This record gives sequence, structure tokens and C-alpha cells, in this order.
Amino acid sequence: MDFKKATTELIARTGIEDIAKALGRSAASIRQARLPEGAKARRTAPVGWEGPLAALAEREGNRLLRLAKALDKASMTQKGR
Repeated sequence: MDFKKATTELIARTGIEDIAKALGRSAASIRQARLPEGAKARRTAPVGWEGPLAALAEREGNRLLRLAKALDKASMTQKGR
């Protein structure tokens, strides 16, 4: 793994569109649900949002864990030379 690939993977992140897809909603409705209390355009969070967001967080965590393991392996290989 090279530096650019590793850093690209590290800075990749979940966006509003990913959250919307996981919840079966539009990105606009997710943005509105994130508005502060009292905002005119604010919507309530989708019912049952916790499970899909937990799954999304777990996938992201696993992705970062795989990256960390690959970097550790590469580091050990470099030290063993």
C-alpha cells in the first residue's frame, strides 16, 4: 500500500447521502432532521434510525480497522528488511 492510497482511504468518510440511503430517505430530509430545534424547516428524525446508523458506523469502523491492519503489516514488513 502506498502513502496516497492509505491517506485517501483514511480521509474517506460517510456523508449525508450514505446516511440517507441507509435510512431510505432523501439527503434533504436528513439535512432537515439535523437542523437545530425550533428551525422552521426542521423535521423529526426517521423512525428506527438507530439500527441502520449503527450498521453504517460498524461498516465504517471495520473499513478503518482493515486499513490499520494493512498499515501495521506494511510497517512490520519495512522493519523486517
